[in-house]
This record gives sequence, structure tokens and C-alpha cells, in this order.
Amino acid sequence: MGSKASLWEKPSVDVVSFGEHLAGSEHFEAIYRHGMELVEQTAAYLDGPGRQEAKQLSSSVALTYSTESMRLTARLLDLASWLLIQRSLRDGDITEEEARRKRARLKLRVSGKPSHISNFSELPPRLQQLINQSFALSDRIMRIDRSLHQVRAGDDTQAARNPVAAQIAELQAAFNAAIR
Repeated sequence: MGSKASLWEKPSVDVVSFGEHLAGSEHFEAIYRHGMELVEQTAAYLDGPGRQEAKQLSSSVALTYSTESMRLTARLLDLASWLLIQRSLRDGDITEEEARRKRARLKLRVSGKPSHISNFSELPPRLQQLINQSFALSDRIMRIDRSLHQVRAGDDTQAARNPVAAQIAELQAAFNAAIR
């Protein structure tokens, strides 16, 4: 019975972290390049054609342009900072603790979508496109960040949220109650 009882012992759960695996992958490099290119494209647009387009807008749309271009810039700076932190951590340039402290200063959060902007459709098409791309990048990075945060924080609740692990635990409890 001793060998069969070991089948019902709580299995060690090794959770494969998508986020941790991603940081060392070619996929991360693609996200990194995309993020940095988006920062460069946005800066070039806002300093060049965007400045000219803003002058042609009505006062209410110009105010929205100004507000949304500042939000876009802030969002992209936080995303670029996050990407740089992850790359530095991956390359061994900073420690986990340094990465955690730097990450804590960032403002990664859901900050709405273009639908929250009352006159979004009146903004110049290129600005609309940059805003949409920034939200898409933000969504991707926030998903990765949540995954990384769970692993780095030693979050054991992930195993508890695993429906298979929960069912195995219930079966184990029922089996243990039946043999007592």
C-alpha cells in the first residue's frame, strides 16, 4: 500500500511561466523592437507631421489632440521603460531586486481605449493609428508583466487556480477520507 499511497501524494506543481520564457525568446526581441520602433515613429510624427496637422484642427479637437498625444507619450515611455528593464534583467545588467524596484515606479495600467475619447474619429488618422498600436502593445506587455510578477513573487496561488490541481486535491481528500 505504501507505493500506491505515493500516487495520491500531492504532486509538486511546476508551472511553466510564459512570461519568464518569453523574456529570453526571439518573440521578446520582436516585441522589444516593435515597442522601440513605435516610440521612434510616435516621436517623429508628433515632432513633424503631427505638429502641422494639429494646427489645422478645431479648438475642441486640438485640445483632444494635445491631451491624447501627452497620454500616448507617457504610455509609450512606461512601455519602453518596462521593455528596457526586462532586457537588462535578462542580460544580467540588473538584479531581480533592481528590476522589481524599477518596475514599481512604472505606471503600467489599463488607461482606457480609444472609445473613451469623445472625438477620437476627428483626430488625424496617423495619431489614431499610433494610439491604437500603443494600446495593443500595452495589452501585450501587461499580460506578460502579470505572468512575470506571479513567478517572481513566488505566487503559489497559481497552482490553486489550476482546475486540474484543484480536482486532484479534491480527489485526494475524498480518497483519504474514505480510507480512514
